[in-house]
Amino acid sequence: MSSDDRTVLLLGATGQVGHELRRTLAPLGALHTPGRDAADLSAPRTLHRTVRAVAPDVIVNAAAYTDVDGAETHPASARALNAEAPGVLAEAARAVGAWLVHYSTDYVFDGTKQAPYAETDEPGPINVYGRTKWAGEEAIRAVGGQYIILRTSWVYSARRSNFLRTMLRLADTHERLTVVDDQTGSPTWAGWIAEATGAVVQQLDGGQGKGGTYHLAARGQTSWYGFARAIFAQYGRTDVTVEPVSSDAYPTAAARPAYTVLCSSALRRTFEIDVPSWSAQLARQVQRTRDGPAS
Repeated sequence: MSSDDRTVLLLGATGQVGHELRRTLAPLGALHTPGRDAADLSAPRTLHRTVRAVAPDVIVNAAAYTDVDGAETHPASARALNAEAPGVLAEAARAVGAWLVHYSTDYVFDGTKQAPYAETDEPGPINVYGRTKWAGEEAIRAVGGQYIILRTSWVYSARRSNFLRTMLRLADTHERLTVVDDQTGSPTWAGWIAEATGAVVQQLDGGQGKGGTYHLAARGQTSWYGFARAIFAQYGRTDVTVEPVSSDAYPTAAARPAYTVLCSSALRRTFEIDVPSWSAQLARQVQRTRDGPAS
């Protein structure tokens, strides 16, 4: 199938990853980005109508309930978006013969492993957010059909609420910051997630054997403290001092897994996608900020 013939339905187009996906999916065919009035994931059963109307070849679901602490107090909302909606989308995709590309999270793991998690490792989420995302994965698998589940990690960009933006905002009002140093992961730039997703979507035409679950996260690992130091170094913020603290210094409603580094070698082998280091991705994000959105 040529790009001229491909129809792509993108859900969650205003989020961190969704905003970047507009850029990488648009060249691949006719891109549809319905708003919440036409595709309300908080009312999952309404999604069948939208999918039938668009009749896409590929559905990319970048919508989710991502407030990890908020999910503890609003579990029903988290479940509707993260667990129920993916299953409904899988049903709708199967009905029209479409591929479903869905994003999941490193938080499906309990964080007790001390080596990068592979797709074959047993999930064991320790908070509501992780449990609802895992339930969404299982709902997709139960439906079957043509699907790709992409687990990613510590997503950041120049948009919406994320760690990078929080650090830069705090640096404008504080000379000294304390940042957690006992949680380890792989900070992953939304821009690269979108680029990798575009490469995956290009290879889905007739690619039945490529379906399944893949890790899509930056290579390497660091702590939130290490990530903060790298952010300030890249942005030239020598006016800010960062000091490490334990997670106990910042109690949160949701428990956080201590180690959620993902191994993306299966994605690299299957789709021949380069997986840059987290520091290289951060450098690209900073360059993008300096050059403007066209770079």
